Amino acid sequence: MGNRSLAADAAYVRSVVEQVEGPVLLAGHSYGGAVITVAGVAENVVGLVHVSGYALAEGESLGQLQGGFPDSDLAAHLGSTPYPVEGGEPGTDVSAAVEAFPAVFAAGVPEATAKVLAVFQRPLSAFASGEPASAAAWRTRPSWGVVSSVDRTINPEVERFGYTRAGVRRTVELDAPHLVVLTHPREVADVIAAAAAEVG
Repeated sequence: MGNRSLAADAAYVRSVVEQVEGPVLLAGHSYGGAVITVAGVAENVVGLVHVSGYALAEGESLGQLQGGFPDSDLAAHLGSTPYPVEGGEPGTDVSAAVEAFPAVFAAGVPEATAKVLAVFQRPLSAFASGEPASAAAWRTRPSWGVVSSVDRTINPEVERFGYTRAGVRRTVELDAPHLVVLTHPREVADVIAAAAAEVG
């Protein structure tokens, strides 16, 4: 993929949000939780819903937050691929090993679907995992959180810690794997709908 960064992803989301007329409730799954944490400072964002994801503090990176807890199963099944950077040292993309993806990243998803997702997963630049968040929108926006209690991709304690620190209004624990949006779509939608109702 190459050149992916938290700042760039958050800037893109913020640019889209700012084109919306009216209030926006942002929901982010996994790494997307870090993205909405930064992008959520857009003036028309009225709340954040973190779904089995990261709620970073300002100045904190994904690596720093995860480093305070035992590794998830994903850590032992990561592969890396170099990509060229014009005028600089090569970058590194990180992704889950295709053969481990169904069990570690897509547990609970039908096998055929998991195999397709494994092949088409979007890598994350190693740079993004060490990049500090430039903002923490949860300091000024109400937030909600969904914890996947059997998550093998992100240690559920990372999710719980981030949500507690962010002072989320409500944390919902689901007996679900990482891809909770696929395995428990109704429950996730209910959390988002309840948050939307609260922020009006």
